[in-house]
Amino acid sequence: MKDGSALRAALEEARRCHGDSWFAPGFAAVAVHHFASWAEAQSGPVRPVLRRAARAGYLFVRNIYSIDLPTTVKIGRRFRIAHAGGVIIHPDAVFGDDCVLRQNVTIGAAGNGDFHSNHPTLGDRVDIGAGAVVMGRITVGDDVTIGPNAVVMNDVAAGTMVISPQPRRMLRPGARPAAAQQDPAGD
Repeated sequence: MKDGSALRAALEEARRCHGDSWFAPGFAAVAVHHFASWAEAQSGPVRPVLRRAARAGYLFVRNIYSIDLPTTVKIGRRFRIAHAGGVIIHPDAVFGDDCVLRQNVTIGAAGNGDFHSNHPTLGDRVDIGAGAVVMGRITVGDDVTIGPNAVVMNDVAAGTMVISPQPRRMLRPGARPAAAQQDPAGD
């Protein structure tokens, strides 16, 4: 993305993906990412100034919206961060086209191996629910849905859905089972 027209087209597409809003936190994160990629492709004396502006934008988005989208992440077209807050992405992660992330999602490394090769690669049309964690050197196929609070540490085949186990229900100490309780209004 060397010329300004490609940057403008990418920003317009990102804005449309984020509800046609110039002020959506997800749009801000993706816009800064596109700007940083464009700034890296520039040459001459303007490049250091553009890189500092991109760094300032990255720090603003990270510290204000709590979206950590490093400039080295490879994102496909129409990448969308649906909700701000707690989004952490590994610097070497790879996303296909039309991916959606929600709040409190972590895309990161797992284990003690080589940090830079220990990242997830996600295919096209991957939808990641709130609180999900995708970690390690894994591949997530196309058309995958990862449900809320799911932890994914193995490859996921295309066209599948990953969900976390159903929560357990337990009685609190000293509480009686619901069947043994009487309705106070029905006496």
